Amino acid sequence: MTIRLQRRPVGWRRWLVASAAGCAVLGGVLALLPGSPGELWARGPAAPAPGPAALAHDAVAAGVPAALPDLAVLIGDREARVRARPLDARSWAVLGAAYVEQGRRTADPARFPQAERALRTALRLAESPAALEGLAALAVARRDFAGAARWGERARRLAPGRWTTQAVLVDAYTGLGDHEAVGRALERLVELRPGTAAVRARKAAVYRDRGWREDAVAQITDAVATATAPAERAAYLEQAGRLAFERGEREEALRYFQEALRTDPDQRAAQAGQGRALAALGRTSEALTAYQAALERQPRPEDALELGELYESLGLGRAARVPYGLLRERVRVAAAGGADEELVLGRFEAEHGDAAAAVRRLRAEWRRQPATAVADALGWALHRAGRAREALGYAVRATDGERGGGVRSAAYVYHRGMIERELGRYGAARRHLQEALRINPWFSPLDAPRARETLAELGEPSVEGPPPR
Repeated sequence: MTIRLQRRPVGWRRWLVASAAGCAVLGGVLALLPGSPGELWARGPAAPAPGPAALAHDAVAAGVPAALPDLAVLIGDREARVRARPLDARSWAVLGAAYVEQGRRTADPARFPQAERALRTALRLAESPAALEGLAALAVARRDFAGAARWGERARRLAPGRWTTQAVLVDAYTGLGDHEAVGRALERLVELRPGTAAVRARKAAVYRDRGWREDAVAQITDAVATATAPAERAAYLEQAGRLAFERGEREEALRYFQEALRTDPDQRAAQAGQGRALAALGRTSEALTAYQAALERQPRPEDALELGELYESLGLGRAARVPYGLLRERVRVAAAGGADEELVLGRFEAEHGDAAAAVRRLRAEWRRQPATAVADALGWALHRAGRAREALGYAVRATDGERGGGVRSAAYVYHRGMIERELGRYGAARRHLQEALRINPWFSPLDAPRARETLAELGEPSVEGPPPR
């Protein structure tokens, strides 16, 4: 296909790691047996199935989601290896990449400093593309997209034919809002690894950002169909659910999220997605339960913000303080792990806290990484701080395809419409608020009703001609 580029508790964790290390000993012994795989096959009646460590290693090496239990086994295995052989650069690189994936999957930034130490150790021992790529993936997980681009380009220069490096570069340049660089990395990625599920999922994300909704749906549907491991398939089902919800397809989104969670019970982003879809369907009690369960196991700040706003939409402002407090705590924890959650904190402060502080945070974020999501958040923060005229420029950038804002986001278009209303541009405001509700009538439990109320206040456009001069 031609790419159109114009368009847990501590004790429990110790027990698990100890068990994992014990299981990994046998796998390590088998891995060190002499002879080729063909020779080993000839010696016995059947080849053993890959163990959990091997499955997780293959997933991490391929840049796809790995099952959390398998990751725990892999980490235990590689920790034992580097203790026994501290000069084993390859094991240090695998260990660091596994820490990154575990931290990302569990929303536990405490893993990120461990990952950095392991990956930098690997790099000191030998400059390998795996270690450089691991550092790039770590930077993406920390939302340090400039750092991710630097590490990724260094890995690309060292191994130009390594397709997983191009995948990380797609993520890095997306975070930087550099759409031309995203296009180049995606083209190279498709050349190196056409037709795989991981590449199709990356294409779906890029197409979504450019507003090519049908193409994005086709790609993520193919990714789900061709994914081989349950954790990978569940991640793509969750991505498909987000795309469906953004289109306002509540029932379809819910089916995707439910299937993702059945496929991999640790897919907590899908559980939060269930909460989103259930709230849109009016099944509020179920939605609250889904959000709470997701946050208990994977406390992502963006999910805490959604739950708080759902409580507020129900008139339960006091209950909303709990997830809002969790959001602040997780942002602090992320900062301690070297991760940047300024975007979600700025969005929270703009709507529910100190709008002037949100402007300061988001302006600094914009200087670091001027992506579409940051443009939208900064524009809204400026509006909430009473600076609508300045806000409009960012809102236009977030929604204008000619300026990089090609994504079809009801929230972004709503923000633009409300800013235009504040400036007295009533025709444009009416048009954009209507568009937001056409994209997704249930995009937010707080803002979708506000859009309808504002449209009612604006009334119908006048059919009379201009007044006489």
